[in-house]
Amino acid sequence: METLATSEKWKMVSEIELVYKTAIKPSQRPKVSSSASAFEILLAGWNPNKIEFIEQFKVLLLNRSNRVLGQYELSTGGTTGTVADVRLIFAAALKANASGIIIAHNHPSGTLAASQADCDITKKVKEAGKILEIPLLDHLIVTTEGYYSFADQGML
Repeated sequence: METLATSEKWKMVSEIELVYKTAIKPSQRPKVSSSASAFEILLAGWNPNKIEFIEQFKVLLLNRSNRVLGQYELSTGGTTGTVADVRLIFAAALKANASGIIIAHNHPSGTLAASQADCDITKKVKEAGKILEIPLLDHLIVTTEGYYSFADQGML
């Protein structure tokens, strides 16, 4: 009977490589200084054909200076919701070596009120961020006419 130690199978594992590539110099990256600047950055990257049509969830990945390392589109859903997998949020944050994150999703209806589901995901991401030492800096609900900031409303 062949054992794991005597076989060569123990050497066959998948290689995992962690790489962050950018062509943008750190000084040229947009800086988030407020919820308004985060909203502007997010809105500039949102497909205008989708923002009032389907719900999407995005993550801004920030360095220690609150400069944007990247914007990650986590999910695209239907007209009334989308999935926000906390593990995927932090997989992106860890891969980019982010020091903080801002999460955002749109409400195709144009409503800027936070639902219970919005509050629940904010709490989950905030708690996970504490453990990983990657703080959740804000959660924005985005529409074409404005935004709702959990941080500005004291909900973080």
